[in-house]
Amino acid sequence: MSGIFERFAQAVAGWAGRPAAFVIAFLVVIGWGISGPIFAWSDTWQLVINTGTTIVTFLMVFLIQNAQNRDGAAIQAKLDELIRALDSGRNEFIGIEHLGEKELIAIRDKLEKECGREMPQRHEGIGRLLRRR
Repeated sequence: MSGIFERFAQAVAGWAGRPAAFVIAFLVVIGWGISGPIFAWSDTWQLVINTGTTIVTFLMVFLIQNAQNRDGAAIQAKLDELIRALDSGRNEFIGIEHLGEKELIAIRDKLEKECGREMPQRHEGIGRLLRRR
């Protein structure tokens, strides 16, 4: 079941990001708007577009989240491999994406201080780096 969903989610997410999907959605909305006078701008006419867009939005949330989870995992795996492959890389950073927010902020602040930023919240480290070049 998981494999079927992943293939389906990947295909739909790929298709939904194409210009043709936007054009189709735009034409549906235009068609709905043009049909307003035919249905006398009724509550049922409004309910059709509201229900349709709600259903599509609800389902797309899961497909987009699946795609983001997959992309995030792939990026983390690639970064982990880069850390592992570098002689100067610190292997203890592999897998830190599983830590909580407080631990990640503490690690980030410590790294920024190691790079010469006395006050991590001011983001001056990149400015110093650029001035050195």
